[in-house]
Amino acid sequence: MFALIAIVGSLVGLWSSWRVDDARAADAVSVDGPAAGTLAALAPSTAARPVAVGQVTSLSAPVFTPPRRWRTRQQEFERTDDLFGFVQRLQPAAHAGDAEARWLVSRANEYCAGYARAPADYARDTALIEGLELRAARPLGRARSRVAARCQRFAPEDPVGFVQLVAQREEAALAGSLAAEAALLAMGEPLADDELYRTDLVERVQASRDPDAYAALAPAMGLAAAGDAALAGQVAGSQAAELAWQLAACRLGLDCSPAGALMTTYCANGGICARQPRQDFSSFVLEAALSPKDADEVEKWVDELVREPDIGMVMR
Repeated sequence: MFALIAIVGSLVGLWSSWRVDDARAADAVSVDGPAAGTLAALAPSTAARPVAVGQVTSLSAPVFTPPRRWRTRQQEFERTDDLFGFVQRLQPAAHAGDAEARWLVSRANEYCAGYARAPADYARDTALIEGLELRAARPLGRARSRVAARCQRFAPEDPVGFVQLVAQREEAALAGSLAAEAALLAMGEPLADDELYRTDLVERVQASRDPDAYAALAPAMGLAAAGDAALAGQVAGSQAAELAWQLAACRLGLDCSPAGALMTTYCANGGICARQPRQDFSSFVLEAALSPKDADEVEKWVDELVREPDIGMVMR
């Protein structure tokens, strides 16, 4: 099923290399105005209050109730054929301090980062993959073509690198985006670096029931969380735990459809693709990526994660 992962690793180094190169250029980067985070969009009226760097906030985050504008913007992000235009339309609101707009600008930037870094190389590699006489190459080619079509107006000079994304997400988090704050932890660039803060952030995400915040936090709850005392008693510390947080996000309303950003990113950037074109993320994980025993365990964790927050899930 994952036969093309090695091929993708040799043909397409774009997704990982942009982080390293941009990190080296950190001192030379200037971010002109606010932009956004990478997986969530909370309107200022429903967002958790801003968090100052080094400050731990209250555990009482508001329950996430997506307003009409949030749903409209989210749907546009998932469905538009022109993410560059989408970013341009949100920039005025982002510059004005709209946490939701900043987050979605960053999310679009991250989605398009691999393509924007070197469009010609991306197109060449996609054509090479599509030309392979392998069944597993077909969904990968489709996913990469989808990204290229939606991101075609992005160019290498557009600010979509790792350093810029961190800066955008910091601005979005400080403006009130809980998902941006969670994404920073997943990127290894949290607003604060202590156990109490990490514990508090995870509990605020679960209390919010915001699907984007769940998805943004998921990588931080996987193997990266193994042995972290701050996350003891949480669904954390394994690849299965990361998947549980993502599946919980799907259940709470994240677009996990076959053409959604989550599914597309797994396939286009990592070569992890469903063989069935109509298979969504949840069914792919539970039916194809996990053993039946592991799938049952993960589903139990998902039930705990989407339950009205009370007591944290204890890993067994």
